[in-house]
Amino acid sequence: MAKVIVLGGGVCGLASGLMLARDGHDVTVLERDGAPVPESLDHAWEAWDRRGIAQFRQAHYLQPRARAVLAHELPDVLDALAEAGAARLEWARMMPPSISDREPRPGDERLVTLTARRTTVELLFSRAAGAQDGLDVRRGVSATALEGIAGGGRLRVTGVRTDAGETLAAHLVVDAMGRRSRLPAMVRDAGGPDVEEQAEDAGFIYYTRFFRSRDGTTPAYLAPMLMPLPSFSLLTLPADAGTWSVTVYIASGDRPLKRLRDERVWTSLLRACPLHAHWIDGEPITDVTPMAGVIDRCRGMDGNGTVTGIVALADAWACTNPSLGRGMAMGLVHAALLRDVLAQHADDPPGLARAFAAATEAELMPWYRGTVALDRARLAAIEAERAEISPPPPGDPAAQVRAALGPAMMSDPTAFRAGLEISGCLTLPQEVLARAGFAEHVLAVASEHRGGPPPAPSRKELLELVA
Repeated sequence: MAKVIVLGGGVCGLASGLMLARDGHDVTVLERDGAPVPESLDHAWEAWDRRGIAQFRQAHYLQPRARAVLAHELPDVLDALAEAGAARLEWARMMPPSISDREPRPGDERLVTLTARRTTVELLFSRAAGAQDGLDVRRGVSATALEGIAGGGRLRVTGVRTDAGETLAAHLVVDAMGRRSRLPAMVRDAGGPDVEEQAEDAGFIYYTRFFRSRDGTTPAYLAPMLMPLPSFSLLTLPADAGTWSVTVYIASGDRPLKRLRDERVWTSLLRACPLHAHWIDGEPITDVTPMAGVIDRCRGMDGNGTVTGIVALADAWACTNPSLGRGMAMGLVHAALLRDVLAQHADDPPGLARAFAAATEAELMPWYRGTVALDRARLAAIEAERAEISPPPPGDPAAQVRAALGPAMMSDPTAFRAGLEISGCLTLPQEVLARAGFAEHVLAVASEHRGGPPPAPSRKELLELVA
């Protein structure tokens, strides 16, 4: 079996290490943050110092696809989440009141998930990794350089050098260093070619606050989890131990709305949104925490044989706008793909690179491209609202169906489930839209149930609120 070094001990790095170790490989995880694993969930939330993860205490969500991967690959971690009080969301039972047909249907079990705060999820992965034979997690150790054989515009990675001066040999190095990965510079410094990269600012700023239940209940959903409204969007996410988060996100160029970092302004905005105001009635357990500079980025480890012995995993390969909650789901799927590819190509670095690139392109690239397209469309809609102009209507039939799906989800159980399949990373949008009769059904439902915009402040009222 292979000797594997994983760079990065976040959720996806640890998940990859666990899957590979359980497949019989000898795995070492290097995590540069040296803080020890906390003993309790409360200590993890209050004091765990994870400086390498900017969004460590921002909102996180485990999509149904992520739960499915855990159930199949790491059921002990899923069980630990349940025992830790992760929120269990059975979306087929959480339809809006406007849907009258609420009978269960085959496949509803796919729409179930457990979700928790990032601190809780990472703590439970860390505990599983610490108990796993064949998996050595070294905290406070960073890889400063790649070891390898370079020449002719090619690089074969054979290991890493650490900040302690140690050289560690490996059959495979896995870059799981996340959004801040230094992979392109490390490959270049080792004598390899430039790593192709496509990146663009997602164009959003997030303002998040966490709450804890005062009576043990979680706020009811009166609107979708992610709700686009004029000039801003609202994201409401249950978590573990009776906690939840509320996030307002805006276009990064909308200077007046940057006053939302002020707790009083943030609270006033939520109070002015009737379908969401009850989400801030709990006990606040954080201040309003901003996050900016979020990018959509994809790195072209394309399997052409120029760089072998190293692969980019999860956010180190492609990172996306976190409001859609796809990061951990895509990362866990990616880890399982790597485990499968390594089982077939452990002794063939070029074959491994090609196979992993092909699997990534087939399974994950459509989700990445779809996320970027949604980011662009949402930003364009916000900018149109700010400019007081009507956005152009959807130009092609598929876009028309996608635009109609949101309204149809509020009144039709078939559309509701289909939308959840897409948002939960279970089925690609183009596959859902290709189902016989589905497009016609959604368009008909949407035309019959045309309602007004959801209750929320107008642009003028919003500017008065934040003034």
